[in-house]
Amino acid sequence: METRANYVLIGAFTLAIVLGVFGFVYWFQNIGGTGERAFYRVQFEGSVSGLRTGATVLFNGIKIGEVTALKLDPEKPKQVIAGISIDKNVAVRADTEIGLEFQGLTGISALSLKGGDPKKPVLVGAKNAKDDSPLLQAPPGATQDVTQAARDALRKVQELIEENQKSIKSALDNIDKFSATLVRNSEHIDNSLASIDKFTGALGRNADRIDNIVVGLESLSGGKDGKSGEINEAARSIKTLADNLDKRTEELTVYIGRLAKTGARTLTTIDKAAKNFDANPSRIIWGGSAPDPKDSKDASAAAKKR
Repeated sequence: METRANYVLIGAFTLAIVLGVFGFVYWFQNIGGTGERAFYRVQFEGSVSGLRTGATVLFNGIKIGEVTALKLDPEKPKQVIAGISIDKNVAVRADTEIGLEFQGLTGISALSLKGGDPKKPVLVGAKNAKDDSPLLQAPPGATQDVTQAARDALRKVQELIEENQKSIKSALDNIDKFSATLVRNSEHIDNSLASIDKFTGALGRNADRIDNIVVGLESLSGGKDGKSGEINEAARSIKTLADNLDKRTEELTVYIGRLAKTGARTLTTIDKAAKNFDANPSRIIWGGSAPDPKDSKDASAAAKKR
């Protein structure tokens, strides 16, 4: 009887453990931790290398679920349908971005969901994986991994080189010619460098003299402020002399004008005197009153008659 009682206890304990495990799994999948689940299908065009069942599903970098199934479409061999189970509270929309994120160097990828227009309606996921769940369409480049991107980049570089092969060859030829020219003129280049070295050495040896010359030039030009100095003093003196010459020239011009007027009046007086002398020379010699204009006219008329 005791042996049978022990077997019953062991069996009951084992059954309780099994039921507890099933209960924990149910709680974890539907109630605990991750909350209730929503099921979706994601359609990829091309290879989904690195994606496995049980892989992480991320939304804006945060884990929200896992991949529950992967299968091929018999009618379209290039397509891969991935079933995902995510947190029911996550808002998935028709324009939500879909891609693959490769984690480290292991080659294992995670299914990535990003964003979506908040104005668009939310796609309600199925409550069970067996139900007809909403289908999300991944873009053509969503399955491209880093290795493939590197291969595409190298292919583009190769195409660029092939398209510009003549130009690259010409550039290399020019570089070769330039290098050959440098080799042929290496002696001249050495001499030039030696001359430059001598020149810089001379500058270094005469640095004090150059500084003195610079100081002298600064003193001549008036220093840093430019307000004093011999050059500035000479310039101011020349300007003062020019101003004085302008004033003297103006005064001389006024004097010459006055002299010209006086000369003109003098010439007028002389001209009148000459005319008077021609009219009555005896008056100039012997004196007397000025002749009557009528007598002068009569005398002129008589002279014409003769």
